[in-house]
Amino acid sequence: MQGDIFATKGLEYLIVVAYLVLLVMAVKYLAPPQVAPAVGSRRARRGPPPAPWFALADGLRFHQGHSWVSDRGGEVVTVGLDDFAAQLVGAPDAIALPAVGSKVRQGEIAWQVRVGDRELAMVSPVDGEVVAVNQEVLAAPQRATDDPYGMGWLLRVQAPERRASLRNLLSGDLAVAWMRQTVERLRGLPAGALGAMLPDGGVPVRGFGRAFGSEEWDVVAREFFLTD
Repeated sequence: MQGDIFATKGLEYLIVVAYLVLLVMAVKYLAPPQVAPAVGSRRARRGPPPAPWFALADGLRFHQGHSWVSDRGGEVVTVGLDDFAAQLVGAPDAIALPAVGSKVRQGEIAWQVRVGDRELAMVSPVDGEVVAVNQEVLAAPQRATDDPYGMGWLLRVQAPERRASLRNLLSGDLAVAWMRQTVERLRGLPAGALGAMLPDGGVPVRGFGRAFGSEEWDVVAREFFLTD
């Protein structure tokens, strides 16, 4: 009789365990999928942001002068400026792009962004010939910084030797590490400059470069945009 009681109790425990397993499975099945929060209106890279301040985008290769290349496999690539440059200048007053037919070289100045009475020269991420410029950006320069990885593209470049240029660019984990380093270098700026960038103790305000003095602006342009 006692054996029957233990057998019955064991069966009850198995039933309870089975019920709990089925309940957990049902909850997982019915629960809504977890979706990572979006990062601004830009096409930010999936997963956690590369740094607390500036976004990267999937499928692009980045030059350390803060420009990018979109390579779709043909000779013609698309070129633009990155989110760091966009946040630095905010709403630019003008953008001077090279003419169609002109040559650009990797690491050499290709276009200028005007911010008030200052100019920010930026280097090309590839070698090649300019075959198209974004007329909408010329008409409304803010497009370049509102959507730097999308509608704010700047140039299309025919780059027959694009593979050689692409080898010198950053993508994936290397691009993430580089952008983190960019943030750390910004944090190393003098306290006064950093305070102007972070008025609420959070992230830099859009157009934070406008708060820099002339000397600070020159340092950022030289060190971050490689325009020596």
